[in-house]
Amino acid sequence: MKATVFLGGGRITSALLAGLQLAGYSRPILVHDRHAEKLRKLKRQYGVAVEPDLHRAVESAHLLIIAVRPDSVRGLLNQIGTISRRLTAVSLAAGVPLSKLRAGLGSPVQWARAMPSPVCRAGQGLTALTFDRGLSVTARAEVRHLFALVGAVLKIPENQFDAFTVTFSSSHGYHALATLIGAAEAIGLDRKSARVAAAHALADGIAAWRAGTLHLEELLQEAATPGGTAAAVMSSLDRAGYARIVSQGLRAGISQARKNAGR
Repeated sequence: MKATVFLGGGRITSALLAGLQLAGYSRPILVHDRHAEKLRKLKRQYGVAVEPDLHRAVESAHLLIIAVRPDSVRGLLNQIGTISRRLTAVSLAAGVPLSKLRAGLGSPVQWARAMPSPVCRAGQGLTALTFDRGLSVTARAEVRHLFALVGAVLKIPENQFDAFTVTFSSSHGYHALATLIGAAEAIGLDRKSARVAAAHALADGIAAWRAGTLHLEELLQEAATPGGTAAAVMSSLDRAGYARIVSQGLRAGISQARKNAGR
């Protein structure tokens, strides 16, 4: 049986392998990377097969996952060269459009793009998918199934892919958590209590919104009584340009994605 082959043994590959292992994924998995130590580590952690030779790895593939940095995609596709058989490939590279991927390996290869969250490590990820127009219904279902094993899947148009990528990153939550903890400590809360309070503010509040029936606006009104402390905090943040700063950050992310992809 041919394998699901990952080209690139970095962080997102490790997260996906952990999630797939947790889900009991049955198809053989093989990983290629030019760094032998990465391959040894992944083999030891997840029991996957490894292949240091790029062309042998590609030849073993039933499903090919391109998991390298965006600025390395062109070079990798050039190294692979011509593929004569029909093959489904999935790129995890932010900012690299389907048109460039198609041009890289030619018509026998059919493409999808996927943007999985590192939270897929725990089976709680979210993956955005977009498919090339020539990708068959069967291949689309197979790609969707793979990522559904590690969390929710959302199909979106490619012209929204960059915007989704910079919005859905779990880094927003981690960054907000670290910032809130630091601010709480600065006003006198001990570190343990600051962590508990900040985690509740972010994780539990969002969990309640997702599980409940109230609109976000209603929950904001419920949590921030006019004249109360929460309302004072939100008003101060808004006056300081909170919305503008977040928008500015997202636009910077899109710009970086396109720069990395050579667009």
